[in-house]
Order: sequence, then structure tokens, then C-alpha cells
Amino acid sequence: MNRWIVWIVASLVTLCVVAILAFRWAAYHREALPFAAGLPDDGRLLETPEGSFFVLEAGEAGTPRVLFAHGTAAWSAIWRETMNAVSKSGYHSTAFDMPPFGWSEYPEGTDYSRSAQADRIVALLETLGDQPVVVAHSVGAGPVSEAVLQRPDLVSGFVIVAGAIGLNDRADPKQPPFVLRNPTIRPYLTSATATNPLLTRKFLQDFMYQADAASPEVVAMLQEPMVRENYTQVVSDWIPELFTTPNDALSLDPANWTSLDVPVALIWGTEDSVTPVFQGKELASLIPGATITVLTDVGHIPHLEAPAEFAAALIDALQPMTQSHKEEREQK
Repeated sequence: MNRWIVWIVASLVTLCVVAILAFRWAAYHREALPFAAGLPDDGRLLETPEGSFFVLEAGEAGTPRVLFAHGTAAWSAIWRETMNAVSKSGYHSTAFDMPPFGWSEYPEGTDYSRSAQADRIVALLETLGDQPVVVAHSVGAGPVSEAVLQRPDLVSGFVIVAGAIGLNDRADPKQPPFVLRNPTIRPYLTSATATNPLLTRKFLQDFMYQADAASPEVVAMLQEPMVRENYTQVVSDWIPELFTTPNDALSLDPANWTSLDVPVALIWGTEDSVTPVFQGKELASLIPGATITVLTDVGHIPHLEAPAEFAAALIDALQPMTQSHKEEREQK
């Protein structure tokens, strides 16, 4: 009997190893598109001192700009429906791809810390030069928060959507699991999980309460950048940051939020199991004048799960932040 158990365990381990090697092989052959090739027709590259950012835009130039930042494993196209709704209300919508995801230029080296990502966002904001309202979702809200706290003069408002800021981690800092600290093993695990097209829909639904919002069209959109050269490798380089508490970050210190002199609004879902709504309420309580809108029966991705309700809440939040800009434009 013991021999059979050993044989079964050995066979299962072998199958797992073979499967992981197969996924890595598949990723290697799938990821063949060089940088700046095959870009979506409705976007463009914007040069900054921190590299080229891919951006999508909608709406009339000269109207108040709203700059959208996506979350984990997404890219700017996840905001398309929201961007169109916002632009119809008199705004210039711009969404950017935050490296390593999407179509933006991969940075040199492997530093995807919150502070390094914030430096990239500051460079983008300086290049745009028009003090947009920034809308940031989930993990994307971490580095955007860092950039806003460093340079509040570069924005006219900040909307946090189910933000993974990590205030509650400061008392018990997180570290990546041991297996993810090995840079040799990590790409193999990444190709079997995060960059495995067979799991895109499953992972997306894990973040949602309204799971049917993970439509085939949305899944296909999220998978588009997976053909870029070295995509698995750069996502692998980024993954440890997902599990690391950035102890020196400005955004983990409540005192910095208390002194923030920028209009802030928060939008959350009642059924968010990734960043529960109490986290949004705690953050809102720290920021002078901040408002929070909670959408019923919505999980962690409100702009996909309840796009009309989310767009309405966002437009309501934008109006007081951009009123002076609109009045100045009307007087010209």
C-alpha cells in the first residue's frame, strides 16, 4: 500500500512539473510581439522622462482631463465604457497603462515598488501638465496615492475606486511567500497562473460579486497584451510587490492623508471581498472633506459590474472638483 501511495504522489508531482513547464513553453512562444508593435488603434504612446506610456483618450481636448489608472493585470481598455460616459458629460478622458501591464514601455530593471511606480506617475502627470482629476482602481490606487501625496500640485482631484492602499497592513507588514522570492522559479509559476490565458476568466470572477460581468469580450480584452515580448517575465518581476507592505510609503501613514489638501472622493462596492468597504470608510474618515459612495450588490470592480451606476457616481464626484475649470472655459 505504501508503494502505491508513493507512486501516486510521485506521479502527481511529475504531472504538475510537466504542466508548469508546458505553460512556460506556451508563454515563451506566445509572447513574440516587440514593444510599440501591434498597438490598439484607438491609443498612442506618450513619451515621458520615465519611458513611454500607452494611453487611450476620449472626449474634447481643452475640457477638464480625467486620468484613469487600472488595477492588477488590467490595462487602460478596462475603462473604455466609463471613459465614454465621462466624456459625454464634458470631460477629456485619458487612461494609461501602468507598467508592467498593458502596452506601456517596460522600465529598465525590476523595481516596481510603490515609490518607483509613483515616480513614473509623477513623470506622466508632469508631461500632461494640466492637473487632471486622477481616478485609480484597486492596486493601482497605491502608487497613484503615493504620487498624489508627493505632488498634490499636479492634480485637481483624486477619486479612489476600491483602493488597495494597505493602511491596515502597517501594523502587520506582509512579505511575499517564500516560493515567490526566488526569481528563477517565479516566472514558471507566473506562466501557470497570472499570465495563463486559461485562467483569466476565473481570476477575474474571483474579484467580482456580479460574476457574469466577466464576459467573453472583457476576458479577450484583458488578454490582448499577453502576446508582448517578455510579458511573463516582467509580470513575474512585479508580483512580489503585490505581497509586500511598502513600509516607507507616504500612503501608509494616516497623518499624510489627514493633511492632504486635494479634493478626494471614494467609490466602493458593498460586496467587495478584496478590499472590504470598511477600508474605504476608514480612509475617507482621515481625509478632510472626502466623500464616499457605496454601490449596492457590487464587488471589487464596479466599473465592470455596474457600469452605469459607477459612471453616474463618478460624474457626481467630478463635478465639484472641476467646476472652476469649466467656469473659466465658459468665460473665454
